[in-house]
Amino acid sequence: MSSPIDRLSEITYTAHRHKSKTMVRTKNKEYYVNNKEFLAAIVEYRQAVHRAKETGEDRPRVTNYIGSCFLKIATHLSYKPNFVNYMFREDMICDGIENCLQYIDNFDPEKSSNPFAYFTQIIYYAFLRRIQKEKKQLEIKGKILEKSGYQEVMYTEKYEGDMAGMNASYSDMGSIKENIETRMNR
Repeated sequence: MSSPIDRLSEITYTAHRHKSKTMVRTKNKEYYVNNKEFLAAIVEYRQAVHRAKETGEDRPRVTNYIGSCFLKIATHLSYKPNFVNYMFREDMICDGIENCLQYIDNFDPEKSSNPFAYFTQIIYYAFLRRIQKEKKQLEIKGKILEKSGYQEVMYTEKYEGDMAGMNASYSDMGSIKENIETRMNR
């Protein structure tokens, strides 16, 4: 005969197994951007743009819903492992949203019913372009430092008293120089 503890653990295990099976069946995953609603909003926006062109009115503004979808896509994409550690992530997100607004007219609902994928690709390539721009700027900074001489750029006056800890040593300058050279060689 089994002990009450064994029976209790068996009942708990069975209940847990049963609960997890039912959770899998009933779990309905909700995405951060609903593709069908996003498509409907873009179709509606395109129709408004077309009506404005016909009547000679100004181009209508993109709706808040479409803008929030762009922001959500860009923000979530920026959390991917290949983008998450960049200091200029906010700039990447802004570039992605700007490119989405720039190319919103190129999305054709007749050809594709997946605006999420279309705009994710636009944002992805905007991120890559921003990374390339930042790398070029880093190279330019490194070359300026190299041409002007590290000693002049890293020069600090000797402090006395309470500020004595603020003196830069040659080892600090050497490590900064090595970091810059390493980044330039990537």
